[in-house]
Amino acid sequence: MSLIHEIDFGTPASKSEKMISLTIDGNEVTVPEGTSLMRAAMEAGIQVPKLCATDMVDAFGSCRLCLIEIEGRNGTPASCTTPAMQGLVVHTQTQRLKDIRKGVMELYISDHPLDCLTCAANGDCELQDMAGAVGLRDVRYGYEGDNHVFAKSKNDNVANDRWMPKDESNPYFTYDPAKCIVCSRCVRACEEVQGTFALTIEGRGFSSRVSPGMHEHFIDSECVSCGACVQACPTATLTEKSVIQIGQPEHSKVTTCAYCGVGCSFKAEMRGEELVRMVPYKDGKANRGHSCVKGRFAYGYSTHKDRILNPMIREKVSDPWREVTWEEAYKHVASEFRRIQYQYGRNSIGGITSSRCTNEETYLVQKLVRAGFGNNNVDTCARVCHSPTGYGLNKTFGTSAGTQDFDSVEHTDVVIVIGANPTDGHPVFASRLKKRLRQGAKLIVIDPRRIDLVRSPHIKAAHHLPLRPGTNVAVVTSLSHVIVTEGLFNEKFIRERCDWDEFQDWAAFVSMPEHSPEAIEQLTGVPPQALREAARLFATGGNGAIYYGLGVTEHSQGSTTVMAIANLAMATGNIGRKGVGVNPLRGQNNVQGSCDMGSFPHELPGYRHVSDDTTRDIFDKLWGVKLQNEPGLRIPNMLDAAVDGTFKGIYIQGEDILQSDPDTKHVAAGLAAMECVVVQDLFLNETANYAHVFLPGSTFLEKDGTFTNAERRINRVRKVMSPLNGYADWEVTQTLAQAMGLNWNYTHPSQIMDEVALTTPSFAGVSYDLLEKEGSVQWPCNEKAPLGTPIMHIDSFARGKGKFVRTEYVATDERTGPRFPLLLTTGRILSQYNVGAQTRRTDNVMWHEEDRLEIHAHDAELRGIRDGDWVKISSRSGETTLRALITDRVSPGVVYTTFHHPTTQANVITTDFTDWATNCPEYKVTAVQVGASNGPSDWQIEYDEQARKSRRIVQTLDAAE
Repeated sequence: MSLIHEIDFGTPASKSEKMISLTIDGNEVTVPEGTSLMRAAMEAGIQVPKLCATDMVDAFGSCRLCLIEIEGRNGTPASCTTPAMQGLVVHTQTQRLKDIRKGVMELYISDHPLDCLTCAANGDCELQDMAGAVGLRDVRYGYEGDNHVFAKSKNDNVANDRWMPKDESNPYFTYDPAKCIVCSRCVRACEEVQGTFALTIEGRGFSSRVSPGMHEHFIDSECVSCGACVQACPTATLTEKSVIQIGQPEHSKVTTCAYCGVGCSFKAEMRGEELVRMVPYKDGKANRGHSCVKGRFAYGYSTHKDRILNPMIREKVSDPWREVTWEEAYKHVASEFRRIQYQYGRNSIGGITSSRCTNEETYLVQKLVRAGFGNNNVDTCARVCHSPTGYGLNKTFGTSAGTQDFDSVEHTDVVIVIGANPTDGHPVFASRLKKRLRQGAKLIVIDPRRIDLVRSPHIKAAHHLPLRPGTNVAVVTSLSHVIVTEGLFNEKFIRERCDWDEFQDWAAFVSMPEHSPEAIEQLTGVPPQALREAARLFATGGNGAIYYGLGVTEHSQGSTTVMAIANLAMATGNIGRKGVGVNPLRGQNNVQGSCDMGSFPHELPGYRHVSDDTTRDIFDKLWGVKLQNEPGLRIPNMLDAAVDGTFKGIYIQGEDILQSDPDTKHVAAGLAAMECVVVQDLFLNETANYAHVFLPGSTFLEKDGTFTNAERRINRVRKVMSPLNGYADWEVTQTLAQAMGLNWNYTHPSQIMDEVALTTPSFAGVSYDLLEKEGSVQWPCNEKAPLGTPIMHIDSFARGKGKFVRTEYVATDERTGPRFPLLLTTGRILSQYNVGAQTRRTDNVMWHEEDRLEIHAHDAELRGIRDGDWVKISSRSGETTLRALITDRVSPGVVYTTFHHPTTQANVITTDFTDWATNCPEYKVTAVQVGASNGPSDWQIEYDEQARKSRRIVQTLDAAE
């Protein structure tokens, strides 16, 4: 049996607690009432032949292979759709059943191409397996069936009979209709698992076949290339092109995706050290066997020719790169950092950890800064995305993380999605959310754009509140105004779980007339009645859950909005049980973990302040150093200090701050002012243009470790191939630390996690042994919760009593006016990831070859702009050019773009305004003007030349090697 099909299929057991007993093939079986007979047979170790059944989707009963006989009943019902009942006596292997199954298989095979030996699915085909299972050796009807060999369509404008060509349009998989047995598994997976409804069965009888859309190619249809159809297909109808090219895998390891914060588990299926495919892992607790196009297919960057595999050094950034040995690179970096500190002082250097690297690697970087550099000048990319989450939730709940697991969405009744676009940013979670919405849960979307959850024809948002960018606080506070003034708050929960006096003060604040929906309409653009109805729905509709993203945090009032969301959840009692909670959708794969590991300049691992003597004493004794008790510099402060001449060296692991951070000109100025910039990454990224040392990084496929996803789930990352550069990232950091005089001697990342557990209360029970046993756990994991904590704050908040905080709306300093009349907001797209360094080096680029500027038809007409025109977008900080996309997704007065391509870098025009509490940049509100353009701007032309130069460098180094 193949690797992909080694799981058991069948209808899942019902949630009923009542157990019943029955007899199957002479074996007594006890199962929950409602369990399918197929599943019950499996419990007895009996495999019933099947083709249309898979545990990915609901039972269908169409293949007629899984038939059984029940004593006392007529007929041969399908076991996948027949529920088990008390006292049934079931037979699965009578002669009658054998004859029926063999006849059914004869019909399938007679209609199937005669290429079993050359078929790409040879050894991985359920049709072959089932033919063997029923003992089929020959077909009485011959092999001339034309069901999937010829197409006979009255709509064809060609000859009546024609070969149906393979559809090779998708870059990752092929569709061969000749091999389709019309089991509908792919169609059902697309509907039930993914929720896209891109596939259908067209035609009737012998002319029926699977079709993407209306006679479309896969690439032109609504297919989002999640791979659910490929995974569900029992034949070679849908096959990964990598399997065709490489062959069937021979072994696999379970690991964790290195893209978004969902943290999907995959089986990396290999031939030797060559990755054949990534298959969603059924037992992955974050994804439950599903995936998206990035995790499923976009792993090709790991072996891309652009990867730098040897260390490089240059004296000045204007000099050409020079390849050196690892030993020379370490020695050079250590020498330079010591020189800078001797010349400019201890605080003149620092480091940036990576949210793409493992917990263990992140832990070592912050340890290097604190123990080796002797300061707290360490920060992470969470500074520019979710630092307000840490501040806001810690202030109100006492923890810097979301409250639920992803399974919780299956129990929710009303969902608020604010400042997030799950279908693009967190697609696997979005599929689970859409499934719940199709089951009847209500949806409230608070977003300037009409995101897919608003536009989908298969689900209907109860309310869309299209607020003006920058007015989140006003809208969320106004929701609370309605709930308080109409008496819809949960008094019992508040009295038991929160500080009642603080609640009363907050209630008086939100009840003020200036917070009413009518009063804020002019400010936010949200119709008052829609806001009132949304508030009533959330307060009275049952279990209410809030999911938010960067559209909440990347504002000058990001922390205030997070606290306003927490206030709303507490006021309605939607904390501490399944189906509720406050759930930040983290952007990168390990942004939660990088924060957990102490990557902020004011916090040690576990979110404990550096000024706490007891906490510092733990690390002082273990590390043998005296840690500083004053917070270090944040990323913006490091850049400011560099421009001022007091910060001269930085170690950047796995972050491209020149592309990802705001106000690109300021970032460039800060980097240019430093004397030793060390970049550790896979590719020569934008920041590397200002680097003096480049240390090659390793991908998630080349290392062991752990990632922590948005639900606090600690998942194992397992090495499936040797690092192309020779070393995992943690080994590079350790050797650099040794070069700086630190006595580190870890031999495996498990030892680093043991140290984390020893020093960090919320990780006290975490070990690799536990992760191997349980698959994954969610922190806190300690004596009180030895198997982790799926849901936080069940009986009480981590801080004791929940804290209500006044959330005063303060308008951003970034204002529109005659010169800059439009508001720009930014976001992501499904096929691309963050700054695109990984996904742009895969075939995903065909779905998003360039960033486009979304603009409403009204604003475009005023400016004489047509769809596809080059336009210049300018702000107070800078300007760039890109092509226009005229759409109704945005309202008049608002424009939108993604930031995945450096040639149209949005951060050239974003401002330096930041969140008042955390310095998180205000990416989502930039006043701009848009006008017609003849093409790329000067800096873009210059960038293209630099990019060509970088490619020549890589090619030259490759040739020399």
